[in-house]
Amino acid sequence: MSRTLLKASIATVILAALGSSLLQSQAARTPADWPAYGATNAGSKYSPLDQINKETVKGLRIAWRQSALPPPVQKARPGTQAPRAYQHTPLKVGDLLYMSTSLGTVAALNPTTGEVVWFDPPPAKDAGGAARGLSYWTDGKDERIIAISGRFLVALNAKSGRRYADFGTDGAVDLSLGYRRATLGGYRWGGPATIVRDVIVVGGMPGGVVDIISETARARMETPPADIRGFDVRTGKLLWTFHTVPSPGEFGNETWEKDSWSYSGNVAVWSSMAADEALGYVYLPIETPTGDYYGGTRPGNNLFAESLVALDARTGKRVWHFQAVHHGIWDYDFPAPPVLADVTVDGRRVSVIAQVSKQSFLYVLDRATGQPIWPIVERPVERGDAPGEWYSPTQPFPTKPPAYELQGVSIDDLIDFTPELRKEAIEIVSKYKYGPLFTPFAIPGTPAGKEGTILSPGSIGGSNWPGAGLDPETGIMYIPSVKAPDIVELVKSVHPDSNLPLVRRDALRPAGYPPGPQGLPSPFKPPYGRLTAIDLNKGDIVWAVPNGDGPRFHPALKALNLPPLGQGGRVGPLVTKSLVFLGEGFDVIVHLPPGGAGKKFRAYDKSTGSVVWEMELPGGNSAPPITYMAGGKQYIVLAVAWNDMPAELIALALP
Repeated sequence: MSRTLLKASIATVILAALGSSLLQSQAARTPADWPAYGATNAGSKYSPLDQINKETVKGLRIAWRQSALPPPVQKARPGTQAPRAYQHTPLKVGDLLYMSTSLGTVAALNPTTGEVVWFDPPPAKDAGGAARGLSYWTDGKDERIIAISGRFLVALNAKSGRRYADFGTDGAVDLSLGYRRATLGGYRWGGPATIVRDVIVVGGMPGGVVDIISETARARMETPPADIRGFDVRTGKLLWTFHTVPSPGEFGNETWEKDSWSYSGNVAVWSSMAADEALGYVYLPIETPTGDYYGGTRPGNNLFAESLVALDARTGKRVWHFQAVHHGIWDYDFPAPPVLADVTVDGRRVSVIAQVSKQSFLYVLDRATGQPIWPIVERPVERGDAPGEWYSPTQPFPTKPPAYELQGVSIDDLIDFTPELRKEAIEIVSKYKYGPLFTPFAIPGTPAGKEGTILSPGSIGGSNWPGAGLDPETGIMYIPSVKAPDIVELVKSVHPDSNLPLVRRDALRPAGYPPGPQGLPSPFKPPYGRLTAIDLNKGDIVWAVPNGDGPRFHPALKALNLPPLGQGGRVGPLVTKSLVFLGEGFDVIVHLPPGGAGKKFRAYDKSTGSVVWEMELPGGNSAPPITYMAGGKQYIVLAVAWNDMPAELIALALP
């Protein structure tokens, strides 16, 4: 081996060891705290705390409750009310718990009582609603809470709540400014910023961009691209901008054929990100471009849409990328933050990044290079016949791990509880076009199109924004998912200002999901919501279990004495030393699958998937919970909401 190669190999080993020790230290440095949205920038949603364990969990009780609009904050904005939906995950550092209120501003709570200690005064008008998360930063002397409040990036003193006057302009950065093309009005993002090497990395998108383009929406092919930006954590100064739709001369521009880069947009990070402090990389899970279901106005593979991109956090330069869907027309965004892990594959220690997806593949890559840990192969897929559409001849298929939800549709996937139910399910599905994963959409009314095309997984996945969790000690990943195929019909827009040739018929109408026989919520076999454990060391599924009862007590099924069938709610896990905690989802949410919500909260045995404990909460939970120690007691805090109750945070603890 040459001296150069030897030095490179030694450097790689040192860097890998540094990355491993850093991830471990981040997870264990402050086991009493929860200082990042996913516990650390690695996104594991893991805590080594074990006061609440398989033996003691049955004693959990509600310790305190706090409104999503705490009374002191509400008093500062008379006339406001707490919402019926709340997707927030708080932070806990030291003696304070930090939450994003329903007005979009930050409040600090006593972590043992839930009482307000300080709050950032709300503006005269709405700040944009609660964020899904907040960010914490310290250099050992200064401690800051970084929040996205409406269209503003703000920095607050973590102890006092005081805004830093020298951050941005008068204490705030207007995130609606600085895009390459004029925005459609404002800025929006529900995710938390990611802070790495003193750089605040911000995703989101220009306000007014339509995500689920339907026949009644203003469906334009010209929309602003949602560039990713890095800001100095101390001053708020813009440091760099990464173009998710590359400009001429930039890597990937040629994948937007016929100059479609010049008007196409979206391509945002709308969930949240992960980062590796040792490498100095931030990882971006990126969404579909303009025209979620029709891409004829943007021919080509369309980098960096539906890609996982690694950037150097100091410079914003691309290090590597992996595109999971070429020329996306299925709304298969990367919807959730990736998770970083250090695992042993074939006897070799590897630092990996694992990305869940709507299509229910888990993509596992080397996080330094972007190379797949197990082969990902390009396979031919069906070419459709939608007028003017551009189709990629192949799509990437991971060989490991196996898919963790139903992909595509066949007759074998339909319910078979009784011959009568199965016959009716076959009749229902036969009205639609269906096929394997990446089946192209046909035009309804044509012989091929029938009444629409069944998309499986559907628009919400598979996986969605709450993401997955990981036990960093074992390398086992815990993935909540739903089985919710839906119907896509490509039609002409009825909006007078639309210029996309085809759009999706309103995805939010009641018929957005295939109906089940005899009033059941689905014609497909259960489970309709599940929790799957995947070993990242081997790329194998360890176990998979239904999450919740689902429709087992429906009149068409109750006489059959069926086991749990799974609840189809979008939910995020909390992983502890011995347990995985999971809710069932709340019922005030866009595009909710039938029966896709519930108020139960459960603890699963990490090694077997068996339910160890459950309780019914005042409302359903979707956002990932957190856990921490305060006053010698372990708490679990989670957001709950329901259509008949104002949203709130609930803390659970042992007596």
